[in-house]
Amino acid sequence: MSIIDQTLVLSDNQAITADAASSNVIDFLKVGTPPWWSAPRVPDRGVGFHDIPLLIQVTETFNNLTSIVLQLQVDDNAAFSSPKVVAQSATVLLADLKAGYRFKFLGEIPEGVDEQFMRLYYDITGTAPTTGKIFAAITAGIQTN
Repeated sequence: MSIIDQTLVLSDNQAITADAASSNVIDFLKVGTPPWWSAPRVPDRGVGFHDIPLLIQVTETFNNLTSIVLQLQVDDNAAFSSPKVVAQSATVLLADLKAGYRFKFLGEIPEGVDEQFMRLYYDITGTAPTTGKIFAAITAGIQTN
């Protein structure tokens, strides 16, 4: 069991039937210019004293596709006109994409998440699946037992 804040959910049992971005985008809010600074502060949400856990789990078994790769992307605009990939999963084959499978490429938000908006991007290979859903969110912690 994980503690989930609905505002930090990227995909809420999102059906993945083709290459697609997560149904939700996280807006970290624009960072202003602190007093006596000449330019806005550039934050990196992946750097700090505490890890920020990211849970990505299959909630419905996939069919048809050959494999899937997940990308964690950031951009300075919600339209993601020039997304920057800050992390990418290994290729996960259909045989592993069963309900309950957790993607292991991220246990936390990595360094490089320094833009205002963040999303996941699902890149499938093979025939478009007709079943298969994913839940993804930043969490307060991930149960591993």
